[in-house]
Amino acid sequence: MRDIYCGQVTREFLGRTVTLCGWVAKRRDLGGLIFIDLRDREGTVQAVFDPDEKTAHEAAAELRNEYCVRLTGEVRPRPEDQVKHDRATGEVEIYVRSLEILNRSAPLPLDLNQEANAEDLRLKYRYLDLRRPEMLRRLRTRSRITSIVRSFLDGHGFLDMETPMLGKPTPEGARDYLVPSRIHHGKFYALPQSPQLYKQLLMMAGFDRYYQIVKCFRDEDLRADRQPEFTQVDIETSFLRPESLRSLMEEMIRGLWKEILKVDLPSFPVMTWDEAMGRFGSDKPDLRIPLEFTELADLFRESAFSVFRDAAVSPASRVAALRIPGGATLTRKQIDQHTAYVKSLGAGGLVWMKVNRLPEGAAPEIQSPALKFLSEEEIQGILSRTGAGEGDIIYFGAGAFSTVCASLGALRLKVAGELNLRTSDWAPLWVVDFPMFEETPEAGISAMHHPFTAPRGVTPEELEKEPMKAYADAYDMVINGYEVGGGSVRIHREEMQQAVFRILGISPEQQREKFGFLLDALKYGAPPHAGLAFGLDRLTMLLTGTDNIRDVIAFPKTTAASCLMTGAPGHAPEESLAELAISSLDQEDDIQTP
Repeated sequence: MRDIYCGQVTREFLGRTVTLCGWVAKRRDLGGLIFIDLRDREGTVQAVFDPDEKTAHEAAAELRNEYCVRLTGEVRPRPEDQVKHDRATGEVEIYVRSLEILNRSAPLPLDLNQEANAEDLRLKYRYLDLRRPEMLRRLRTRSRITSIVRSFLDGHGFLDMETPMLGKPTPEGARDYLVPSRIHHGKFYALPQSPQLYKQLLMMAGFDRYYQIVKCFRDEDLRADRQPEFTQVDIETSFLRPESLRSLMEEMIRGLWKEILKVDLPSFPVMTWDEAMGRFGSDKPDLRIPLEFTELADLFRESAFSVFRDAAVSPASRVAALRIPGGATLTRKQIDQHTAYVKSLGAGGLVWMKVNRLPEGAAPEIQSPALKFLSEEEIQGILSRTGAGEGDIIYFGAGAFSTVCASLGALRLKVAGELNLRTSDWAPLWVVDFPMFEETPEAGISAMHHPFTAPRGVTPEELEKEPMKAYADAYDMVINGYEVGGGSVRIHREEMQQAVFRILGISPEQQREKFGFLLDALKYGAPPHAGLAFGLDRLTMLLTGTDNIRDVIAFPKTTAASCLMTGAPGHAPEESLAELAISSLDQEDDIQTP
């Protein structure tokens, strides 16, 4: 029906007659000449209807935005004073000789020229929202990313292999989406949270290097960078040391940034989990922000300030300071807002100190609501340890280690945004050596990553003796504060896998029931293997400059895991439920929007 895309009509087509198809993005009637911008996935081109071409001109009088049309005309140069240098087609226009209206459009429920449409409206009419040039650009970029990734992995000997969507429910860190079996009443398949066990089995089968761009499903609370169904670039290797695997993956990511953004990423420093939490309170630190924590517990073990003292003497707590250079410009209202913010994250409050003056040879001029509780020695220790100078403000966190890290770490990001403190465009790194296990009063001991991650440098006996002191041979790639990929060395010996299961409270009977196939496979010469998975959605989010993962997925769900466009999830017919031996569910008819 057409000769070329609208966005590809450039000067090389001058004098040629072309046929184009697309949508009317804009229409202008100057009382004689009628102009439209015709848009397709490649861009827009201006078309002009002259009264001399009577049939086409009369048809153009009917055109409105988003009419779908086909036109034929001559490519001519635009007048010099009308050239659009910011557009690939800006030097030419189409002198239209014939026009066919393929389909008319009703008035639109949203403005395709605005990003500011309410998101629920954009999601309800997603097929219209996707016509916006910005959305087209993002999803075209996503397509390029997958193409580059496939080319790189194919070129390095990886095999693209599929794994089942219908599997067995196994504990992997989040709730499964379950699919009832019609044939086996009372039994369920689980949609994969990841292809973790299948890709390990492929290594045991001898395939050596595997990859898959695959859908994964996790029934968990959502946020701006998380979806119930998401896409992974899933990778596994045999006989490759983790350092070599990380180097190879770093090369792939560098290639993506170079190809998509023409950017040479800086070096990828390697930081342990302990260091990341100690310095930034996060296992995915944004290194563009030049703010770090300072540990102060040793200064307050005998302090008269009980808030600091109690945290200083508890092995599960910490006292940390966050110095903000030039932060003394913050108003009391802003400080109160920061206090409310950390309280919303679970902190009891926020202690602060302003350094107004540091006169040479005299006592510093300090402002702080805690000043009366602090000794002169403690104040000098704080200033010396943090390196605080005149005009700085110091925020303090004291309490449970995880709470201080979460609240003060989030405040670090918030303040950096408010004061525009980010010093570079891109800051990648690897975070390694995560704790093998974590423990909470509610859940007990659980694997920090998943139960198939290998511990680093211990025997099964040593691991079972002191599990909370063990570190995992695990690694995450972080870019600008986002975890874009993560993985680990896998357990490849049966006795180690059984030890991990025992630590997690999985009985021998449960091991056989849930993981018998894996334990059997480990008996038959399973090779050392390691892998990782990249979040394709998050990579695309970073490479297209948005902070919302829904902007880079064609048909995403809301934060309530619903689809406003189709109405999913919906009720199943009674006869379908009966076939599955499931009784009717009493649910609200309407999907709840966020």
